[in-house]
Formats: sequence, C-alpha cells, structure tokens
Amino acid sequence: MTTFKRHRGLTEQAADAAVDQACRMLRLPTIRAQFPELAEAAARDQMSYRGFLAELLMAECDDRARRRSERRIKAAAFPREKSLRAFDFDANPSVDPAVIHTLATCEWVKKGMQLCLIGDSGTGKSHLLIALGTEAAMAGYRVKYTLATKLVNELVEAADEKVLTKTIARYGRVDLLCIDELGYLELDRRGAELLFQVLTEREEKNSVAIASNESFSGWTKTFTDPRLCAAIVDRLTFGGNLIQTGTDSYRLAITQARAAAQNAAG
Repeated sequence: MTTFKRHRGLTEQAADAAVDQACRMLRLPTIRAQFPELAEAAARDQMSYRGFLAELLMAECDDRARRRSERRIKAAAFPREKSLRAFDFDANPSVDPAVIHTLATCEWVKKGMQLCLIGDSGTGKSHLLIALGTEAAMAGYRVKYTLATKLVNELVEAADEKVLTKTIARYGRVDLLCIDELGYLELDRRGAELLFQVLTEREEKNSVAIASNESFSGWTKTFTDPRLCAAIVDRLTFGGNLIQTGTDSYRLAITQARAAAQNAAG
C-alpha cells in the first residue's frame, strides 16, 4: 500500500509530483491534467485556498458529467449526430420551435410520456427523433435508438432462441426508446405482436418516441390486424405528444435550391 509522507515546505516540483501521484491513486484525471494551469491562475488571481479547491473539484465534476453524457449517447446507438441547433425551423414551418424546445427539457421523458413524429420523408422526423433522444441522454436518461424492422427482427430471433423475456426486459429498462421508420414496411402478425409486447412492457413507466411516414389511419398497412393496430396506436398516443412534420420535403427543396444556384453560377 502506498503511503504519503507529509512535509511542510515542499518544493513546487515535489508538490506537483505529489499531486500527480495522488490524482492517479484517487482517479482524478481532470484535476491531474488541469492542476498546473489552475494553480497558476489561482496564484495570479490571489485566489483563496477554498476557492482554488472549489475550482479543482468543479473541473473534475464537469468533466465527469461530460464523459457520462458521451457514454450515454454512445450507448443509445444513434446512426448519426443530429442536434436541435442544426434543425432548420425556417425551412419547415410545420414544426413549432417552441414545442420542440419544450420537449428538449425532457420533462415528458421524466413523466414516461410518449412522442409521435409523423410526416413524409425529408420533413425532419428522424432528425428530431435523434436530436431529442440526444438531449435526453445528455440530461442523464438511458436512451436506445433502433429502426422498427431491426427491433422486430431482434425480437423474433430472441423468441426463437428462447430469450424473449430477457430481451423485452432489456428494452423495458431504458428511460427512452426511440423507434425510427415505423410504417415503412409491413410487419407480419408475429412481429407486430412482439412489438406490442415491448410497448406494453413500457406502458405508463418509460417513454417511447417514434417516427413514421404514415398517419395513424395508414398504419393498417404496417399492422395488418386491425385490432392489434388499434391497440398499438393507443399505446403510443395515450397522454403523449404528437408532432406533425408535414408533407413537403425541405431536404428535397434544399437540394433543388443548391442545384439551381449551381446552374445559375455555371
């Protein structure tokens, strides 16, 4: 076991070495990295001992919080980075910025509410889904992103391998489950029933956010059993939030505008 001998009047070099060794033992990488700079700033600003200690501890806490957020975002398995800052609200007037920024507070995740993003391709559904999921991860919530078909395929495989209960429980534990591209492909009855089990596991406990290019009336093309379709819609809409992103693809409009600008310049 390593012990430290306390000596008054250490040289600065010896003190730096002692701080470095202590930070390694206590696993304080941020203090270890920033100590020399913060120490110089404290001396220059004639900071009190308490103030200097507070600066060191806050730097470590802030960096740990940042690393935790990065781990949660990585664990969510988002396919790409998307932020609310990068969303062009001017290009899609169907989306109310005030509503989105209210959702970004993650109060709905705290309450276990649902979120449905409905609109045509290119209207920003997946962007908002990923961006709001990222906000939730940064706020400390456990988030998981998946495509609807990928989730169903995983559930079918889990059922075949007799580990369905374990798989459903795993999806039930996350605070926010983001399901993208729901409605793009038809699901057979078995797949739809398995998806329904996941939604039931999370009902009134944890949040689900989905993005779909089909209005609810068109979901019978995805869930061919009308009663099962109605039950799934009920699970996703009861006490939840509905954002309609519209029918005009602003992504296509931006592409066309760029092409027109290039043609004009040429």
